[in-house]
Amino acid sequence: MTVMAEERELRDDALNGLELSTRLDRIWRTPPGLLGALMSVDHKVVGRRYIVTAFTFLLLGGILAILMRIQLAGPEKTFLSADKYNQIFTMHGSTMMFLFAVPVMEAFAVYLVPLMVGTRSIAFPRLNAFSYWMFLFGGCFLWISFALNVGPDVGWFAYVPLSSLQYTPTKRPDVWAQMITFTEVAALAVAVEIVVTVFKLRAPGMTLDRIPLFVWAMLVTSFLVMFAMPSIMVASTSLILDRLVSTRFYDSSSGGHPLLWQHLFWFFGHPEVYIIFIPGTGMVSAILATFARRPVIGYPVVILSLIATGFLSFGLWVHHMFVTGLPQLGAGLFTASSMLIAVPSGLQIFCWLATLWDGRPVYRTPLLFVVGFIVIFVLGGLSGVMVASVPIDTQVHDTYFVVAHFHYVLIGGAVFPLIGAVYYWFPKITGRMLSERLGRWNFWLAFVGFNVAFFPMHILGLIGMPRRVYTYTPEMDWAHLNLLSSAGAAIFAISFALLLVNVLMSLRAGTLAGDNPWDASTLEWATSSPPPPQNFDRIPVVKHRDPLWLDSASLPVVAGLSVERREVLLTSLAEAEPQIREASPEPSIWPLLTAIATTVFFIGSIFTPWAVLWGTPPMAVTLIGWFWPGGSKEDEQ
Repeated sequence: MTVMAEERELRDDALNGLELSTRLDRIWRTPPGLLGALMSVDHKVVGRRYIVTAFTFLLLGGILAILMRIQLAGPEKTFLSADKYNQIFTMHGSTMMFLFAVPVMEAFAVYLVPLMVGTRSIAFPRLNAFSYWMFLFGGCFLWISFALNVGPDVGWFAYVPLSSLQYTPTKRPDVWAQMITFTEVAALAVAVEIVVTVFKLRAPGMTLDRIPLFVWAMLVTSFLVMFAMPSIMVASTSLILDRLVSTRFYDSSSGGHPLLWQHLFWFFGHPEVYIIFIPGTGMVSAILATFARRPVIGYPVVILSLIATGFLSFGLWVHHMFVTGLPQLGAGLFTASSMLIAVPSGLQIFCWLATLWDGRPVYRTPLLFVVGFIVIFVLGGLSGVMVASVPIDTQVHDTYFVVAHFHYVLIGGAVFPLIGAVYYWFPKITGRMLSERLGRWNFWLAFVGFNVAFFPMHILGLIGMPRRVYTYTPEMDWAHLNLLSSAGAAIFAISFALLLVNVLMSLRAGTLAGDNPWDASTLEWATSSPPPPQNFDRIPVVKHRDPLWLDSASLPVVAGLSVERREVLLTSLAEAEPQIREASPEPSIWPLLTAIATTVFFIGSIFTPWAVLWGTPPMAVTLIGWFWPGGSKEDEQ
């Protein structure tokens, strides 16, 4: 297949082998030096930065979790003061939810989706670079504030009126609220990039029913991000305005209402759970098919389940508010919807189990983490159905039962698949294998440690231990279960330390992986490991859902793209038929400068409304520089 191009322009069908690779490498590679690194728009470079930064925040959040478990290991301990504990549990939740869980899932998508759909670049690569810098600056802003004792202390949910100026007159809630703005801007940018990449940059022949399940999962997730995250940005901006310029969005004495915050927050907050969980299911499907040695059974069922989960996730937010005095009819409706969402998740689990049953499973480390995910997530789902019931939720609301439930769902539903994905795609990203022996130790320590840490919290909640308390008296009889939970947390932490050791050792001296060490079926394994700057010398043509299994001898390719400038192929939405050649942006420093100007604007605006005035011109200058026309005659034509 050949894409038409002007005769005077050198195309890839005129070159072969090493000459073609060398020319494309020169065009697509990141410029050398520090300035070149700061200018990079390569989705693989940005994806690696996202992954490393997100795991760094995981490490920081995990350290805070250990500090909390030390404090709660026994009654009346004084390891942490009440104020420091409030800061630490707020920082832990905020870091894990906003700086790790969502960004790390989008990070894998940034790296893998262009490879999996067979294109040379992500859509809007400069926007992609901008999103990373905003994420990095927002995370640094939060943690530097914490180091300066200005860290937020109102919970990762920042309920009003506690976070209002009347009850928290410091800048701590403002830091939290503006960190939300940073991370949501970054997440929304990535979501737009993923949607456009999947819809318009797929390899020829990759029809909608041939898209890999991980890509489907990220597509659904991206739509959830675009519809859910504006809600929390409105909520946090309204909170900043209440605190800075005395608006009254949440003041009931002036026509506002504190429950408005909860509605806005949880309208985002519950889809947020599925923004974290759905990418995990995509990882599970990718890993499961490879190690079961057969395609996932029920491909259309899995896709429809993903879409149904996305839709239903927007009808659950009130089950976080059953004790706020809402009408019982509404509570009953949200109870039903909260139970209904278990159906599509259950369908996916049955499809995965059927795939294992009918396949020839090879139990390597990635598959062990998938099996662990299924066990833990089912347990978390069962407790989720329990708290969806108004009578039960009324009894266990704000107890450690809820803490146990959401850790079972989020760690079981997202972190276990994520660690499996690290073992699975590490060879693609680095070209080296992780140690299988250390991987198995990693899995069993994580599985045992997690259950020892969090299962006792169900019992603690049922016998009355409230969440968000920094100490308790010996008479409450919670000491033994808390000590057991803290011991489990220590084991769980050791498993992550082992993962870190495995990664560092393998980067230095791991076994060379080869292009496709798992004999997987999707297109990211059709190129070298790690991939070259251009991803593919020639764009593949997809004829099957599992192209590398069915076209392993000779993968068809499309020719006709330029080898004189960065260029991608746009295809039709449904059938992925070639349409036009499109120039891809060159590396640029403007995304970084725009992110710096935006950071100054955001941080200044929590201290004075005048920052909106004097912060706008630098943003305008950097945006003009970013979008200033600099294309060729071919771009204009």
